[in-house]
Amino acid sequence: MADPNKVDPIHQFEIKDIFSLGENGPALTNSALFMIVAVVLIVGYLILSTQKRALVPNRVQLVSEILYEFVAGMVTNAAGKAGMKFFPFVFSLFMFVLVANLLGMVPFFFTFTSHIIVTFALAMLVFVTVIVYGFYKNGWKFLKLFVPSGVPGYILPLIVLIEVVSFLSRPISLSVRLFANILAGHITLKVFSGFVVTMGSLGFLGWLGALLPLTMAVGVTALEFLVAVLQAYVFALLTSMYLNDAIHPGH
Repeated sequence: MADPNKVDPIHQFEIKDIFSLGENGPALTNSALFMIVAVVLIVGYLILSTQKRALVPNRVQLVSEILYEFVAGMVTNAAGKAGMKFFPFVFSLFMFVLVANLLGMVPFFFTFTSHIIVTFALAMLVFVTVIVYGFYKNGWKFLKLFVPSGVPGYILPLIVLIEVVSFLSRPISLSVRLFANILAGHITLKVFSGFVVTMGSLGFLGWLGALLPLTMAVGVTALEFLVAVLQAYVFALLTSMYLNDAIHPGH
């Protein structure tokens, strides 16, 4: 029988029903709830910060403008000016992942980006968008993406095979990168926090021994905030680079 006082670092990722219509009916899970919360926060903040559109922005509007310029610069650098048609798409992904990661840093909140099914769904959305737009804009010329120019004919089949495998692995790498970083960070933080609680229950000497894991927990928390922002940035940056392949398929 499991010890009820034992610290379980995996328990925080368990998906639970909050509300359901019958045993086999539709249900609202904690994961779905925090997705809704993330969307509401993003939409609410952007509406609130941009409704006045002051020439001299206040702090709330300034943050929105900084986020806009940051993502716009990222898209332009990765995909050129033609990539700005995808700015709403990339900006939405960036904000969704960013807010999701930051919400997960709040105690007792649920981190839905720690689930591979969520990150894979986002990655597949990017992947399908690239393929659909690539063929829509370029037709069969989109396949030039897999045929680098200047490659000798005798190794061309091998290069094409490598390019195809690399392209098909994009949704896997994009989703696993986000999922694994968030999952590993939260598990590490939970383990160090568990050490603090366990050792602290041993009395004065236990609290002295808990100083090291407490310091580590504080350091990991700071690192997790950095990872939360960096992973949102990396996800949006790679999305912009993949969209560039759809806009400019030639090597």
